[in-house]
Amino acid sequence: MAEGYLFEGLKVLDVGTWIAAPVSATMLADYGADVIKIEQPQLGDGYRNFAPAVNLDGTDANYTWHLDARSRRSLALDLKSEQGMAILHGMVVDCDVYVTNQPLAMRRQLKLTYEDLAPLNERMIYASLTAYGEQGSERDVEGFDMVAYWARSGLMQTVHATGAAPTQALPGMGDHPTGMAMYANIVTALLRREKTGKGSHVHTSLLANGLWSFSCVAQSQLAGGDLSDYDERRGRAYTSVPYEAADGRWLVFTMVRTEEALDSLFAIAGIPELLADERFATPEGRAANGAFIVEKLADCFRARPADEWLADFQAAGVPAAVAATPTTLVEDEQLLVNNMLLDAPEGMGMDKVVDHPLNQEGLPRKPLTRAPEIGEHSREVLAELGFSDAQIDRLAADGVI
Repeated sequence: MAEGYLFEGLKVLDVGTWIAAPVSATMLADYGADVIKIEQPQLGDGYRNFAPAVNLDGTDANYTWHLDARSRRSLALDLKSEQGMAILHGMVVDCDVYVTNQPLAMRRQLKLTYEDLAPLNERMIYASLTAYGEQGSERDVEGFDMVAYWARSGLMQTVHATGAAPTQALPGMGDHPTGMAMYANIVTALLRREKTGKGSHVHTSLLANGLWSFSCVAQSQLAGGDLSDYDERRGRAYTSVPYEAADGRWLVFTMVRTEEALDSLFAIAGIPELLADERFATPEGRAANGAFIVEKLADCFRARPADEWLADFQAAGVPAAVAATPTTLVEDEQLLVNNMLLDAPEGMGMDKVVDHPLNQEGLPRKPLTRAPEIGEHSREVLAELGFSDAQIDRLAADGVI
């Protein structure tokens, strides 16, 4: 008998917007969960409008919406109406997972906090995302990943070229890893429920995930380190800064740890004389004179295209890479052979879609489906809840759905 989907029969309510919370439900859907997205009638999730507004590449496809909101059903429901709230409460009674990133103040106002809903269903996993955490003076402050994950965590102030102004993060750069944390929270809570029979309140925040991404540096400060000159020191780290090649692409090195690899780096770059210079004979000397080495390497690497340099470094065992661009990514065979890019189903308006990084060998996955239109499945879902056609017509006439 063929193995079924791991989360088949799991009922998930996606009462969130944008990426970080809802995308955790997308991953549950891939392994069989029935995910129902609750959206405001007519308006829907604001994320629906992101790609058309940004229009990065002139495509007609609503690519970000299909990327993150795929494989679920949409129920348009006015939660400010008594009837709409009654319907949601009825769904909560029977759900397994409730995913939300509504602002905490809104949840308190609508009576949709964990404390409000837990009495309806003691087995429910209530998965909550906030910008800055569930406690403290900033708990009610709304925020997106570009602020809460990127800027507030310390990443923005640190990840930039020496002497350059901080740069803004890319869309979704903090949301997607935070969605992984949400998924891990949910799956951990489901395992706990298997052992105890009880649901629970799990939560994470954009700030917590940004700090976790920054932790290798932040921990130094917590350990009593002095990071006041960190920006300057990074500029002297000659094997950690990017170098522009003749074709405008960028070479990067990492963990050049052995004397042999360092010798090869200098020799291939065309500056073997540095190996005989006593200023660079020790790690301490190289660190102290790192700015000079950076300048010398930068001059050398402008002489040839990046791929030529990379081939030589790989042959010599020097840990190097060429920074990818959006154009080179779609041609990257490594992404295809490892199923990092999946065939997009009909209706998405594109050939490929980026997959999440979860991989479970031998575990069946549901076929991808396009993201839903606002309220596309309202009648279907309400019929499953026992509503008659006449009742559904009345809810539609009253603007509840």
